[in-house]
Order: sequence, then C-alpha cells, then structure tokens
Amino acid sequence: MQVRSGSEIREMFLKFFESKGHRRVHSSSLVPANDPTLLFTNAGMNQFKDVFLGIEQRNYSRATTSQKCVRAGGKHNDLENVGFTRRHHTFFEMLGNFSFGDYFKADAIAYAWELVTSPEWFGIPKDKLYVTIFKGENGVPRDEEAFELWRAQGVPAERIKEFGSKDNFWQMGDTGPCGPCSEIFYDMGIEASETGEDKPFGEDDARYVEIWNLVFMQFDRSANGELALLPKPSIDTGMGLERTAAVLQGVRSNFETDLFTPLIRRAAELTGHAFDLGNASLRIIADHARAATFLISDGVNPANEGRGYVLRKILRRGIRHGRLLGQEKPFMRDMVYAVRDEMAKAYPELNESADRVARVVEAEERQFARVLEIGARQLQSALQSSSFAGKDAFHLYETYGLPLDFMMDAARDAGIAFDLTGFEQARAEEQARARASWKGGTKQSASPAFRELAKTTFEGYGHLKTEGAEVLAIVKDGAGVQFAEPGDQVEIVLDHTTFYADSGGQVGDHGWLYSDDHNTVVAEVTGCTKPVQGVFAHRVTVRQPIRIGDKVDAVVDAGYRNATRRNHTGTHLLHAALREVLGTHVKQAGSLVDPTRLRFDFSHFASVADEELQDIEDIINREVLGNTRVETIEDVPIDVAINEYHAMALFGEKYGDRVRVVRIGDFSTELCGGTHTGATGEIGVIKLMSEGSVSSGVRRVEAVTGLGALNEFRRDYQVAQLAAQLAPSVDLTPADALRQRLAAQEEEVKKLRRELDQVRMKSASSAVSGAADQAVEVKGVKVLAQRVDALDRGQMRTLVDNLRTRLGSGVVVLGSAQEEGKVALIVGVTKDLTGKVQAGKIVGAIARLVGGSGGGRPDMAEAGGKDASQLDAALSSTPEIVSGLIG
Repeated sequence: MQVRSGSEIREMFLKFFESKGHRRVHSSSLVPANDPTLLFTNAGMNQFKDVFLGIEQRNYSRATTSQKCVRAGGKHNDLENVGFTRRHHTFFEMLGNFSFGDYFKADAIAYAWELVTSPEWFGIPKDKLYVTIFKGENGVPRDEEAFELWRAQGVPAERIKEFGSKDNFWQMGDTGPCGPCSEIFYDMGIEASETGEDKPFGEDDARYVEIWNLVFMQFDRSANGELALLPKPSIDTGMGLERTAAVLQGVRSNFETDLFTPLIRRAAELTGHAFDLGNASLRIIADHARAATFLISDGVNPANEGRGYVLRKILRRGIRHGRLLGQEKPFMRDMVYAVRDEMAKAYPELNESADRVARVVEAEERQFARVLEIGARQLQSALQSSSFAGKDAFHLYETYGLPLDFMMDAARDAGIAFDLTGFEQARAEEQARARASWKGGTKQSASPAFRELAKTTFEGYGHLKTEGAEVLAIVKDGAGVQFAEPGDQVEIVLDHTTFYADSGGQVGDHGWLYSDDHNTVVAEVTGCTKPVQGVFAHRVTVRQPIRIGDKVDAVVDAGYRNATRRNHTGTHLLHAALREVLGTHVKQAGSLVDPTRLRFDFSHFASVADEELQDIEDIINREVLGNTRVETIEDVPIDVAINEYHAMALFGEKYGDRVRVVRIGDFSTELCGGTHTGATGEIGVIKLMSEGSVSSGVRRVEAVTGLGALNEFRRDYQVAQLAAQLAPSVDLTPADALRQRLAAQEEEVKKLRRELDQVRMKSASSAVSGAADQAVEVKGVKVLAQRVDALDRGQMRTLVDNLRTRLGSGVVVLGSAQEEGKVALIVGVTKDLTGKVQAGKIVGAIARLVGGSGGGRPDMAEAGGKDASQLDAALSSTPEIVSGLIG
C-alpha cells in the first residue's frame, strides 16, 4: 500500500471512474439548488437527487464527483464532536460514483473492490478489509444479492457482517431516495483501539473505520413513510476523502493527514501556540476554517437564522477556541487564505472568492468581540442573583458565546449555585427548535403523469404564438385525467409552447389557449412551471371542454411578457452597474423578475450610499439610452461560455454542459435562459426604488422599468407639488425646502420637549424635596421608596443620585407607572452599604411583585414590570425586602 496525498487520492478516484465510462462532474454548491429539504449539501448524491426521482434527465448515465459537504445543522450535525474525535468534521469531501439506471449492484461492488485493493490503484491489503450488508428489517428482505457478489470478489464469508436499518439502509432525509447499502471497513489494528482490547469487527468503532458506503438506490420514501420503487434502480456511493487519506497515509486520525496538518500549523502560528496535532482547539480552528471558507464562498453569510445561523456558530466556535489559546485579535480571516492555498487546485473558485470571504470573516470576528464584551457584563448581572439559572446561562452561551466552564467557574467564585441541569434542558429545547425550524419542505418525486412525457419544445424566444400544439397530458390535483370541464383548474402539457416557465428568478408567462378554430378561448393560462426537466406544465382555468389529443394555439399575453423581459434585461444591467460602482466582489445572491418590478439580491458588506445609487442609476440608464443590442447566443459549451465569453454564472443555478449566453455589448455577459428585450432602448427607463439589507453581507435593490417607472415619476411629481405648497421657496428645490422646514420644526419640537422635561423634573424634585425625612430605618440602614410617575428612566436615575446624596447613606427606590400599564423601577445603594445589600437583588425582588425582572450593579440597578396596579404595594414592601436581604 503506497502512501498517497489527499490530492492524489481525490484525483485517482475520479480518474478510475472516468476509465469506467463515468462523467466527471464538478462539486455542486454547499447550498442545495431548489431543494427545500436540506440545510446544506451533506452527501455526494444531493446534486443528483432530481435525477434519481425522475424529475431531471441528464445526457450521461454514469457520474463521478468529489463533493463539498457540511454536516453542522439539522438532522446531520457533527459540530459538538469536532476536534475531540479522530474523524468528525463540519466540512468534508465525499468521493462518489453514481449510476442513473445504468449499472447496479454487480458492477458497483466490482468497481469498489478493484479500486480499493488493486495494486494499480489504492492497493489496500485485502486482509485488512471487512464489508457489511443489509440483514433485512422493517419489511425489506435481506440483501442476498450483495452477499453473493462480495463472495464472488473473493471476500470470505466471515468478513461479511450483517446489520439492520440503522447501519445498512441509507436515506438522505425523512423523504426521498433510499435503499439498502454495503460498506467497506478498514482495520487500523489493535493500536487504534481506544480500550486496548482485541475486539472483533463490529464491536470497536475506533479500530474498524468505514471508508466507503455503496447505496443501492431502489426506493423513494414518501412523506407518510411508504416506500415505492424508483423509476430505475440506481447506484449512489460515498467515500470519505479524509478517512481514506488517514488509511493510505498510515495515521490514526484524519487530523494527522496532509489535508489538515498545514492548516493546524497555520492555526498554531496565528494563535501563538505550539504546533500540536492532538490539540483540540487547533483542530477545531482548522476544521471550522474549512467549513466557513467554503460556506461563505458558496453564498452563505453569518445571520441569526437558517444557514447563516449555523455558519455563525461555526465561526464563533473557531474564534472562541483561538481565544482559549490566548489570541484575542482577529485571526480567522488569515485562516481563509490558508484554506485557499490548500484547496484551490481542486476548487479554483476559492482564488476569486478568498478576499471576499476574508472580509466577511473579519467582520464577524470584530462583531463577536463586541458581543463578548456585552456578554461579560450580562454575566456580572446574572451573578448578582442567589443562583445562576440554567436557562440564563444557556442564553449567554448561545447569544454571546460565553463558554460553559467559564460560567460555571464564575458562579463558583461568586459563591452561588449553577443550574447545570437547567442549562442542558435549555440546550436540548433549542436543538429541538432548530430541527423544527428547518423542516423546509418535502421533495417528492414527479407525478407519473409528468414523468414519462417527452420534453416540450419551447418556441417562446422568437414568438408569442404557436399553432397546433397537441395536449399531451392534463393533470388535476396531481393525477392525470383524460379531459377537463369548464371551471376546472388543471395543469396542461403541450408538445410545443411559447410560454416561458418559472426559472432563473423569472416568473412564467400568462396568456391563453385557443381551440383549433383559432378564435375560441379554451383556457386562461395563469402561470407555467417545469415539474420535470424539459416538461412545461401550463396552470390554467378551463373555459371550454378540453381533452388529451386536442390541438390548441398557445398565445402569450404580449403585455405581460414585454413588461417581464424589460425587467429581466434591466436586472442584467443592474448587476453589471453594481459591480462597476461597488466592486467585482458583488455577486448575485437571488432575484425575482415579474411584470411589475425587478428585485436583485447581491453580496456586499455595507449599505449602498445615496450617491452610489445615483451613479448606478445613471450608468444603467445611459446603457438604456444607448439602445445597445441584446444578443443571445444559443447552445454554447459551458467551458467556452465561461472562459471565452467570460460569462458570469449565477449563484444557486444549475447549468448543463451547453448553455445560453446573453450579451449586452461590452457591458454585460451572463449565462441566462430568460426572455429579454431585443435592445436596451426597449426598456424605456430604469428607476431604483429601494436598497436595504436582506441578511449579513447580502443587500437588496428593487427597481421598476418602462410604464412602471413612468408611474413612479408621476407619483414623485405629485409629492413634489405637495412639497412646494407646504414649503414654498424661490431659491430651493421643493425637496430641499421641505427638508429645511421639517428640520426647523424638529428643532422646535426638541426645544419644547426639553422644556417639558425640565418642568417634569422640577415638579418631581419639588414633590420629593422633603422625601429624605420620610426614609425609614431598617436594621440601621435608611430606606426611601417613592413613586414618581411621568418621569423617564434618565430622569429617574438623576433623581436617585440626588436622593442618595441627601441621605448620605442608605437605599433609594423609585417606581414609575409608564405607558400601556408598564412599570419602571430604579434602585440606588450608597457605596458604603453595597457590602451589606446590593441594588440588583433589591430591584429583582421588587420587580417580581409587578410581574417583571431586572438587575444591574451593586450600587445601581433597574427593572421593568407589567402590572402598574401593584406598584404602590411593591414600593411599600421595600423595607421588608431590604431587611430580608441584610439578614
């Protein structure tokens, strides 16, 4: 067995299957395309899921890939184990070979055994290998065929182990493709055992390592759990590159392979820690840097929900472990470049995205540093209580990244109990919520009514009408029917059509289906989709009886189509202008094009200034006025489109081997299947309507074109006329004149508010001027509690300070009834008494009496409440509360 690098193993695997007639397919994005069931791409077969389901067809039946994968959220979540075990990772590479109804078990098993054992390839000794098969369970029989095929390869029966559904029946999610599987395991020797005992295969997971899983894809699991046979039995295999590298490099841990050692070395340099392959924090930094780099490169940005939330957790966990090693300054941004240097040969897109990724990572590092400061203050507040509640600790852990052991030590030092059980319960509840929040949807196989249909010929690029289209299928409520009656809402498939179907962010066309007399409307079309790749389903409301085999004329609503294509071409102009003004890091992150507007999401790290928006609007309208020809180039090989035409491929889109290029002079070139104007002048004018944030690192611009823009200009003119009436001026524009008038009125309002505040403060001060004399003495401590309605919290703080000064030594409690029945409480304790009694504990006890909570420093603390009707009683109880706290 020859030692091979991770890169050599990856390339050797792909070349082996190319020699067996497989198409090498580049890794898909970590963000699954058009799959609501997945948080992240977590297996090699994800990008082929629609092929297995019969929804999509490709021009090859065998494929091989090295797929980027992440398991750090949802059902497949390895995050907490990473760094502390030999083989858990958030990001990993899955090597795979796939058959789409071509070969099945016999060839899959033969190929696997040849690659793994042949001296020409991996050359792993056969006496170090074991295999598993499905023993039969839950109504699915034992996989006899797989057993006999392994025996035919020369695997002794005693080296073939049988397991149940948990280990040897594979499914990607709760629904979708699944089937029995066979696994290949490698014996790393007794020295790899964690117990030191010589246990047999199947009883020592540390010693016997799974390196390859062969899934025999036979079934499609529906939402109700039922299994149906897939259209064609297929093969899906997955070999972990990191595990295989450990085997071929003769090391026990994946972190000791050349895939990780350079990253761990760089992490040690950046944190100032000694290089140590066994250090969990260095391992975590290396692993999480890989995951964060690839996720951000694929369009995910840190956020408080969904994919962005998982990315944020990964990043912050890596940053926190850097801090555990003593590095307080940003360092993860530099790990991005280390990942690029190691991985760019296999994933060249990292060369282009690394700078953008590094900026996102650095911004998150700096934000997390600020959050940690806030968290530290929150921790001090929590330590003022008599015990540290588990749910409060989990809030600090989850929101501010405070380590559990750090909080437990702080509670011990403060002499209060730490509720570890409550913490673990809160964590379990959050994990359950996180799983529930990513149900997303289910991805069902295509209705049989669509699955076997021939592809629809699309004629809509050059025409809005086509005659003599044959009705191939009518689908009502998911089932095929022979005919439809007036009033029915159904989907109709034609052999050819001019209707564009939803894709690429552009909505499907509207229009009509006419009978073969070319005059009678048979159905009104309210949309068009592709339930199966290449098959166009027209959503219609039936007006005249229609049946399979009828001939109809498909007529697109010209006004609807023209408005939509103006917006689509406008989107291309907007994309190019954004890159020109803001920088080439700008990439599309989503879009919507319909007849009324265009919406464009893009990667950027800050709000777009008004001056920049004006520049962008000027640039795109100059292109419109130039009336540049919009050129569409059909059937271009994708490598030619990218490398020769320099066309931009868009995030989240799946492209075939041959693509359509839309070019607007020298200004814009993109891969696009949408409908466009013939020249930019047909757009008329483009008006930007809004710009804002979608999530961290993603901005959104909305715009209108043509008549939509004209309507907006009319509306703006009406506003300008009103402004001129409200603030007439000869020297200023209506907008500037109105702005000036509003500013003057705002200053006047501020002045009146200040005067009102002064009157309120004077009134309150007068009302409590003799309050110091009303203080009661409790165990030698003066206690003053007063109600002061109509004051805001700032004024109450000032009054507390004044009263403390008057008391000289004592406790001051002020309560105020606020709007909507709420309560504000502030407690002040003079410095000499904070050793006896703390403001935070006093205000917390009083707040509970008015349905609230709060805390703060020993000398000053605040709280809120929900029940103003109990305020007087709560204030009256102050002496008793102080007495109890003094003890």
